[in-house]
Amino acid sequence: MKRLLIAGVLLICTVAGCQQKEEPKQQYQFPTGPTAPIQSLEQEKMLKDAVTKDPKNVNAWISLGNMLMDTSRFTEAIGAYQKALEIDAKNVDVRVDMGTCYRNMRQPEMAVKEYRKALEYNPQHVQALKNLGIVLAYDLRDTNQAVKAFEKVLTIAPNDPDAERLKQEIQKLKAAK
Repeated sequence: MKRLLIAGVLLICTVAGCQQKEEPKQQYQFPTGPTAPIQSLEQEKMLKDAVTKDPKNVNAWISLGNMLMDTSRFTEAIGAYQKALEIDAKNVDVRVDMGTCYRNMRQPEMAVKEYRKALEYNPQHVQALKNLGIVLAYDLRDTNQAVKAFEKVLTIAPNDPDAERLKQEIQKLKAAK
């Protein structure tokens, strides 16, 4: 009888899920935040090694410039972008990024120069036009030219994700004249 009782209890426990299942172990989560600078330093070293070994590697110069810009090291980023432009002077995206660095360094005239140079190579470059309009409107207070830049964006890319906001900015700038 004892055996039957034990067998019955074991059967019930098995069916009812009484057996303990091993909990899955938590995956180790790498810490974020404080390690980011270490990753940036490693990435920077790797990119600097790449451009030292191959100074004509335009992609390495661009990546280095982007990394430096992302870490707010604008002067250094401009240096890397200038090296990239020595290799590929018509790289519009690099010119736009360099213009953004100049704006962040409070050199709006240089930013405008780079955005306009980018637009010489590609008059349809939406980001160059947006950035140009922003610097003209809010840094240099040239509302007429800013409105023209924003209107050109709307002509080129009427369905741009920023289209509604640009229309509002145009109205605001025209009303402020």
